[in-house]
Amino acid sequence: MRILITNDDGIHAPGLEACEKIARKLSDEIWIVAPESDQSGVSHSLSLNDPLRLREVAERHFAVKGTPTDCVIMGARHLMKEMPDLVLSGVNRGRNAAEDVTYSGTVAGAMEGTVLGIPSFSLSQAYAVSTRHTPHWETAIKFAPDLIRRVLKTGMPRDVLVNVNFPDCPPDEVAGIAIVTQGKRDQELLRIDARHDGRGNPYYWIAFGRGGIAGAAAGSDLAALNDKRIAITPLRLDMTDAPFMTKLADVFG
Repeated sequence: MRILITNDDGIHAPGLEACEKIARKLSDEIWIVAPESDQSGVSHSLSLNDPLRLREVAERHFAVKGTPTDCVIMGARHLMKEMPDLVLSGVNRGRNAAEDVTYSGTVAGAMEGTVLGIPSFSLSQAYAVSTRHTPHWETAIKFAPDLIRRVLKTGMPRDVLVNVNFPDCPPDEVAGIAIVTQGKRDQELLRIDARHDGRGNPYYWIAFGRGGIAGAAAGSDLAALNDKRIAITPLRLDMTDAPFMTKLADVFG
């Protein structure tokens, strides 16, 4: 099995090393194509106005000056002589749950693999304030290989990727696996943090306040992570809302 790995935290991220350890338990043919620098939050963007710079870091390890989407295309369409059998994107530092999936470069890497017809997984390791500098990578490393094998054995639909979030706890505290829906976060926590530079000129950061998870809906990815369970959410490329489409057809028909 040929495995292509990417991420959005960059070629030197510890989560990428964790993802390689996961992949090594599944196959000996591993290709890593990851962004040269941190691309968190770039979603499914392509570099259309800038050239892609490719740098070989080690054997079958490449850095691309571009997005995770660029990396998957570069790996699958240029570097690998045959198309990969599996795309793993991650392991992201921090969860990619709820609305995160629309912003996440990690999810987008798996999404691009799915667009290309390759079974794809996005993998993320949750952390808290106390573990932000030392996420429990060993949790993802321990549970991901068997989880991936079981999903692949089941068979993945053509246009569906699998988003996996590992809880913020050591492996022996994981309470189980939950198949869940994409949750919804309290968007009141999203804010603009206004600051001034040394010359008094204003600049701004997009910031998220803490909280907004305690009341997570039952059966959601956020609720599963609260309960120290691994959250698995299948995501479709087709984002069409069929009920509203039917209603609009009546209005405009």
